[in-house]
Amino acid sequence: MSPQLLVVDDHEAARFGLKCMFNGTSMQVAMATGTSEEALKFMAEQPFAAVIMDIRMPEMNGLELLEKIRQSEFDVPVVVLSSYDNPTYIARAAALGANDYVLKNTEREGLIDAVSRAINAQGAVPEGRFHQIREKMLNEVDLAKFKCDWPLTSRESQVLLHIALGLSNKEIAKSLMISVETVKEHVQNILRKLGANDRTDAAVKAVRVGFID
Repeated sequence: MSPQLLVVDDHEAARFGLKCMFNGTSMQVAMATGTSEEALKFMAEQPFAAVIMDIRMPEMNGLELLEKIRQSEFDVPVVVLSSYDNPTYIARAAALGANDYVLKNTEREGLIDAVSRAINAQGAVPEGRFHQIREKMLNEVDLAKFKCDWPLTSRESQVLLHIALGLSNKEIAKSLMISVETVKEHVQNILRKLGANDRTDAAVKAVRVGFID
């Protein structure tokens, strides 16, 4: 049997388009829904090789659905398909366990490749924004590359990058695989060392020196 896909998008035209897009490939859109709640119901009833989901949806958005999937028994690859080339969305999707983040204006072959790679545990498309941002999140931050003299540790620099990307403490903890309490401690140290009033102020300072491309 062909790998069965679940599509979650609140726009009927997008659901229909994705069904057509995968016709003639080795994969098949088996189910499609416009709500996250129904998606969870479908996943409880049958297994899927991968889930393709939108970000902006009513009631429960795609990132909230992604978090619920990763907290559940559903061990399924998830590819986010969005109109928004937004580094915060991409970083949050990475932190919450997405396998890739593909823009809706991507050519058919690009989306098919991303889903196929997710199913076969081959990692995100190397040239994609998702791969680039996730790698940046996981790698050490070299402060010498930036115009700043902040006395931050390597881990604090990583946490600051996550703050600049707009992640919450909980999302930072998931991304770096540390406790929320440890994240809170790092955040307090960062605010003190940067002389920042709050995490928004710290994020602005980080963006100004080039933490985010």
